[in-house]
Amino acid sequence: MRRTITAVLGAGLLCVTAAPPAAAQEGLSWRDCGDGLQCGRITVPADWAAPGGERIELGLARLPARDPAAKKGTLLLNMGGPAQQISVLRQTKALIADLTQWFDVVVSDPRGFEASTAVVCPDPLPVPGKTGWVLPDRAAYDAFTALNRRFGAGCAKAAGPLADKLNSWQVAGDMEAIRVALGEPKLNYFGNSYGTVVGRAYAERFPHRVGRMYLDSVIDQTNPSWESWLLPRARTKERNLHRFAEWCATDKSCALNGRNVLKVWDEVMARAAKRPIPAPGAGPGAAADASLIASRVSVSYEPSWPKLATSLAEAHAGDATQFAKYPDVVPDPALSRIVMCADLPSPTAHDKVMSLEKRLRSVAPRIGWTHAWPRAVQCSGLPEATTIPPREDELRLPPALIVSGEYDDAAPPADARRIATQLRGARFVPVKGGHALYLYGHPCVREHVHRYLSTGKLPAEGTTCGPA
Repeated sequence: MRRTITAVLGAGLLCVTAAPPAAAQEGLSWRDCGDGLQCGRITVPADWAAPGGERIELGLARLPARDPAAKKGTLLLNMGGPAQQISVLRQTKALIADLTQWFDVVVSDPRGFEASTAVVCPDPLPVPGKTGWVLPDRAAYDAFTALNRRFGAGCAKAAGPLADKLNSWQVAGDMEAIRVALGEPKLNYFGNSYGTVVGRAYAERFPHRVGRMYLDSVIDQTNPSWESWLLPRARTKERNLHRFAEWCATDKSCALNGRNVLKVWDEVMARAAKRPIPAPGAGPGAAADASLIASRVSVSYEPSWPKLATSLAEAHAGDATQFAKYPDVVPDPALSRIVMCADLPSPTAHDKVMSLEKRLRSVAPRIGWTHAWPRAVQCSGLPEATTIPPREDELRLPPALIVSGEYDDAAPPADARRIATQLRGARFVPVKGGHALYLYGHPCVREHVHRYLSTGKLPAEGTTCGPA
């Protein structure tokens, strides 16, 4: 699963991590920048393995504590992605406003993104729109790989000093520089989704600087086995299809209420595998084969269930337009693909992906098997990335709070449990819910998070959270 860093850089690693990063030469000052935020900048090395080399800027934003005299310090927040943070915070302040009762909440655009020294890739982000992420054959896979190779090469050229320096190991150094610039003796941290990857990297590099750490919807970047990383995702997605069927059986608003939903699913997929189902509303000659339908199903997001039921009912009746239409979603920023594939390098050889699909089909035959494809497709053809494998041994740091949703196939509980065993004293709280539990307002989760971050008190061992 993991490509390792060169011996030369590995040999220099001990020297780099022995001393904390220096703060910005000019210090950190804040200025009002609209929407109730204050913004600032610091400079850091482009490469933490060569701290005397070229420097880049990090853009920061702060949502100040309600009562500066009563605040308990600063909380560094990463809402996930990998993606810009400041512009997202402007739109989602209400989701984290409760935290300003105790903290200045600080975010930073990661290296390469928006307000920080940015990397603008010259070629458009390749997205397999007409075929979906499950590419139907080797020719389609090779064609997409060629597009992705050109995209990755262009990004690398545009990155300049940041080429091959966009990964969680480097971002952990940036986080330590932010702590120093803020003047905080310890880093209090809230990482959501991909933010858990950089949080785990920081805990490994700077365990003695960790304060209170909350990790939500954990993605495990330490697992050396791609198969064991994918299996929990496949099983969770498969269970969610069954949950969808159970909902449909009890909710009269479901377009398939009163029918055997799993049988309808099987019949639609079998028919589409033999001959693509016409999709007249998606353009002349449009149709949807089984691969495209599997790619377009968002079965793990409950608000999408009514539309999915309608789409399946229409496809069963012979019109797959809703599956053939390009989904109305905004893809992650182009640079996210470069970062994620550096931190979680997937096998990309077509034969290997087919082998993984076969293995996943053995445990998740209806829909979970699709997890074999998206990451492999996204990473295919990208430049070889320098990757420092995280240690899998126990890290000694103050007890962390970790939560994960039972229905989350992007960051399943198996990942959270594994990371919890690596952070000594961590408390894992399983939740009946999906992804980004705090940010989506799960009341039980928010109650435990507020108590932990404000007082340091963890939930009792064995604590769980039911449905929101």
